[in-house]
Amino acid sequence: MIRSVAFAAAVSAAAPATAQDGTPILPQTVADTAEMTRIADAIDAAVDAKDWALARSLFADEITVDFTSLVGGEPATIPADALIAGWSGNLTEEKQSFHLRGNHRVVWDSPDHARMHSHGYAWNRMEAGALPENGGDPMWEVWGTYTHDFERESDGWVVTGMAFVMTAERGNLWVRNTPGE
Repeated sequence: MIRSVAFAAAVSAAAPATAQDGTPILPQTVADTAEMTRIADAIDAAVDAKDWALARSLFADEITVDFTSLVGGEPATIPADALIAGWSGNLTEEKQSFHLRGNHRVVWDSPDHARMHSHGYAWNRMEAGALPENGGDPMWEVWGTYTHDFERESDGWVVTGMAFVMTAERGNLWVRNTPGE
């Protein structure tokens, strides 16, 4: 028992552990990292469930987006409502989607600003893609890395930036590019 107390006293007196980026690993940074992970995962779940109101609630009013490796164009700062409108316009009821994310790593800029890096996988499925005139394959899938920028607001963390860098894709581009009915 005395050894346990002495060990506990020594541990509590020691400097806090630090993450690779030098951020102290404290109860608050652990809790904030868990919340940011929950939010990033909740975006995927909301998109797949086509719960556009929930998806929208996870973003600040304005967001910087960069999906150029996937669709071309330039990075842009847009209203979050426009991002959700684009997603909901492409991922209609006819088109199924599945998003999965892992290997979340958070780098802190300050106590109220952080950036999360993660790996991602997604697929879209649309039966109309199986028709010969539409490519003959109902599936399209993609792998890549995500970056989410987070800011702490008065009522919690929100996403202020999101980027995806594609590393591989396969399947029917018609499915990716064609909104369902």
